[in-house]
Amino acid sequence: MTGSASPRLLRPRALRPGDLVVIAALSGPLPAAYERNVEQTVIVLERMGFRVRLAPLLRAGRHHWWSAAPPAEIAAELNGLLRDPEVRAIIASDGGQTAFGYLDLIDVEAIRADPKPILGYSDISLLHLALHARTGLVGFHADMAVPGFGGSWQTAPATRRAELETLYLRLLTDTGAIGALPASPSWECWRAGRAEGRLIGGVINRIALLQATPFAVPLERFDGAVLFWEEMGGLASYVWSYLQVMRHCGILDRISGMVVGVPREIAGLDSPGASPTLAEIVLDVLGDRDIPVLGNVEFGHAGPNLPMPVGIRVGLDARQRTLSLLEPAVRPHDAVVDPSNLSGIHRHP
Repeated sequence: MTGSASPRLLRPRALRPGDLVVIAALSGPLPAAYERNVEQTVIVLERMGFRVRLAPLLRAGRHHWWSAAPPAEIAAELNGLLRDPEVRAIIASDGGQTAFGYLDLIDVEAIRADPKPILGYSDISLLHLALHARTGLVGFHADMAVPGFGGSWQTAPATRRAELETLYLRLLTDTGAIGALPASPSWECWRAGRAEGRLIGGVINRIALLQATPFAVPLERFDGAVLFWEEMGGLASYVWSYLQVMRHCGILDRISGMVVGVPREIAGLDSPGASPTLAEIVLDVLGDRDIPVLGNVEFGHAGPNLPMPVGIRVGLDARQRTLSLLEPAVRPHDAVVDPSNLSGIHRHP
């Protein structure tokens, strides 16, 4: 099954050795216990060849309720990073519960003028989806500082860390398509088939909630798309409900395929015979929609994360358990954004 043509994308400029990457608190605070994770992230990024700076709000112990700061302060710091030409990428320190509070405060014109990779998942899914909807920006649904580079990466086998480091470096610097993502034995074919389309998704609860706001992804963006999602916490019945929301929205009637992440801490999925499996929940809601479904793929809270660049065209073969990035996530340095076309790309002669 094949999806429709991709919209024009707003790709960030490829990073170069020595470029400045900033780690920022885009949602939750940094507990003192996780300062070491940020330090480890700096080591990983410097090993990739980048300079690293910590944004001011990323100060251990500072917080406002469940956030690193009030939403307006987080937005102001993010906007400053978006406007600073020296900053070439922004990495979230962690997820949380704050991005909904400042979606209306982000300087989208700064993004259109100088698009930059924003890396993160969980609550950062909101930024990827809302900014992709408004500007065409490629969203880097990928590891963050505390639970990713400084967390799960540090406990992963050395061969896996090396594989991921190479993959992330290519994602940020390579203007050619990466191709097949490294598969693992955990991947499962829940419904066979093949699809090709733009990759759109994130945490399932954020996808569902975002569609109730003015920042919703237009339904036509899901035409032929490969929907990816994962979830952490809550109940198995919540996942079923979020999928029903997407069914009622018409999203499930538009997509060409689905990729499901490894579930984490979802009550009701660990009681064989007493409740459905995640695959059974997905297939129940899909009904007779004949689209390929690949399950238990390593992205999201179960980390370390495989990067899932929002908006990039992918190829999915559920039976063969393959997922391939068919386009680059970044643009060459000799390409510039055409201001008359918010997501168009032109090359210098």
